[in-house]
Amino acid sequence: MLKAIKTFANDESGAVTVDWVVLTAALVGLGLAVMAVISSGLENLSGDINNVLQSDIVTNGFR
Repeated sequence: MLKAIKTFANDESGAVTVDWVVLTAALVGLGLAVMAVISSGLENLSGDINNVLQSDIVTNGFR
């Protein structure tokens, strides 16, 4: 029984999975932080584009 516990304690096969989980969580957190920073700028830009498109006059014929 003691040998099985020592083997289990020395086994590092799950350590890589833990590393990837931490790295993935860090990337998701970084992505959310970036979106929080740039969301207001994107909102203003989309409003400006909307105003320009609404002010254009479209006709159905040639002049």
